[in-house]
Amino acid sequence: MPVAVEVERLSFAPRGVAPLLREVSLQAAPGSVLGVIGPNGAGKSTLLRCLYGAGRPRGGRILVDGQDLASLTGQARARRIAAVPQETPPDFHLTVADVVAAGRIPHRPALLGGDPGGGRAVRRALELMALDGIAERSFATLSGGEKKRTVIARALAQEAQVLVLDEPVNHLDIRHQLDLMQLIRRLGTTTIVSLHAFDIAARFCDSLALLDRGRLIAQGAPEAVLTPALLRAVFEVEARILRDPADGSLKVLVDSRAEDGTAEPPPPVQRSPETCASSAP
Repeated sequence: MPVAVEVERLSFAPRGVAPLLREVSLQAAPGSVLGVIGPNGAGKSTLLRCLYGAGRPRGGRILVDGQDLASLTGQARARRIAAVPQETPPDFHLTVADVVAAGRIPHRPALLGGDPGGGRAVRRALELMALDGIAERSFATLSGGEKKRTVIARALAQEAQVLVLDEPVNHLDIRHQLDLMQLIRRLGTTTIVSLHAFDIAARFCDSLALLDRGRLIAQGAPEAVLTPALLRAVFEVEARILRDPADGSLKVLVDSRAEDGTAEPPPPVQRSPETCASSAP
């Protein structure tokens, strides 16, 4: 069943470095797609790395279905959260099928034992990412887009409660970008995904979290976050927000900032009414 994710006052700072996250609190409803947006250096990847265990927060906590992830072993955590990092893995000499099958490791017993659902999960992930035709090819021979789809298939084979994807549409052509985001919607899995393209975020995400300089600036429905005022303050662009008459989705048209180049400080955190109602105090 889909589960909720709650991030409470999360802070992260490498030793000797200024904080990269500053008391970030946000929520992803069960089965929803939460898009994380913000300029370069806003803290998007840092937040996602904390979610899947690659970064250790200095403060705060992360709850999945009410359970603090810090209390779990690495294997138990991997059964709850599957991750697709931004970085492409090295060109190891494994087939596509072998790479995808690695997603089943959290489900295998510590001692010798089988994984009854493993074969089915791997086949399904290959099919979902349109990789079944190249399953026996070497990972090292793939294009950048094929490698990205293979890594995403590995996360799908993991069959975790939550998917965390850091800029998953990078290296994908437009067709595979749309196919992937449509697939994420169809899965019904609670998903947290960082994105740069405003139109994709508006079309496929149930809610958006806007970060800037390690702080949460706003969280809510796409139309509540993708506003001219917020985009001007955070991205230093002038924006016009339109509705596509065909499907009603938001379209964001942007221009560079005014000639003086001055940037207003980000406004306080804004949340949509439904988000405020469910926020922790």
